[in-house]
Amino acid sequence: MIAPFNDKASYFVLGRKNLLKKVQNELIKNAPIIWFHCASLGEFEQGRPIMELLKDRYPNHKILLSFFSPSGYEVSKNYAHADYIYYLPLDTENNAKEWLDIINPKAVFFIKYEFWHHYATEIHQRNIPLFSVSCIFRENQIFFKSYGDFNRDILNKFTHFFVQDKESQLLLEGIDIKNTTISGDTRFDRVNTIRQQTKEKYDIVEAFKNNKRVFVIGSSWPEDMDVLSAFINQNEQDIKFIIAPHEVYEMAIKNIEKQIEKKCIRFSDATVSNAEQFNVLIIDNMGMLSSLYQYGEYAYVGGAFGKGLHNILEAATFGLPVFFGNKNFTKYKEARDLIQLGGAYSISDYHDLIQKFTHLNFDIASTTAESYVQGNTGATKKILDHCEKYISQ
Repeated sequence: MIAPFNDKASYFVLGRKNLLKKVQNELIKNAPIIWFHCASLGEFEQGRPIMELLKDRYPNHKILLSFFSPSGYEVSKNYAHADYIYYLPLDTENNAKEWLDIINPKAVFFIKYEFWHHYATEIHQRNIPLFSVSCIFRENQIFFKSYGDFNRDILNKFTHFFVQDKESQLLLEGIDIKNTTISGDTRFDRVNTIRQQTKEKYDIVEAFKNNKRVFVIGSSWPEDMDVLSAFINQNEQDIKFIIAPHEVYEMAIKNIEKQIEKKCIRFSDATVSNAEQFNVLIIDNMGMLSSLYQYGEYAYVGGAFGKGLHNILEAATFGLPVFFGNKNFTKYKEARDLIQLGGAYSISDYHDLIQKFTHLNFDIASTTAESYVQGNTGATKKILDHCEKYISQ
């Protein structure tokens, strides 16, 4: 009903129109398919290292990647390591049966929080291996409530869980689910690869930096900018700022520009010859952020003043001390870990940010952030090594 008035809803609807028929026409018959499903972009980043290692090991297997959210599909629809990329049909009994009749996968990987009743049931009934990857569980989730029988039944349809931490494993064991491995989070492998293989250089950003210290603000929301705009406007140190907002539509960019008193320019308007003269560079496109952290000394990652913290590991892998809001970050293990280790800082307001930034020991925080990422890599290989007996058959 709202699709005619909302772009995201429109993508959600149009992307599924005649989808099953399209999939049936496009799939190569009799080719072995491994199905990966991600809710959105964040989960895609977790599934991506597994897809790429799997493609290296099994080049003749076809990877089918599905998304629930337009924000994941629209950004990733040209991903080179997947042979087929689609929206996931809604979770109904008929859709699940028809979808699996068409794609007939050898194995299925659901990333992090993806637990779909009809799909999991149908996969289980067909004896197709179903893996939950980089999942993390908390005691307050419905699976562990007295009234969570329906949701617990979904978990029983999975072949194996590759959990991020010991707490998740113990919670699953508490409801008699023991087919688990503590593998860690595949995002560590992903961000480590980004750092090692960062070939994407931006002449405009290098000209803007001009050997100055840069504070990268990634995935910011209006709630974040309410705190950060004062920090930017009143900062008297020789620091430049790159702002990559979570939403890049025109009104969102204009609102940021209204808040900034220092000389700022949009990336789309910047050139190599004029970028140096500005103090603030606003990124008005999608897809650059993970590569932008290479130009920074400090980072702020948005979301924690709202629905939830975005990916801080993309900044940490480059050795950037990371700041973020203090309202919604505790369910993110990496945020808790880095705060405890001294590589990240949650802040309550502008004054808290000033105090923590002023007293920051940059060398220690930078080394800590980088070492934390390096010390937690390896989940991808552990997962795929375990799953090979299912995939190679």
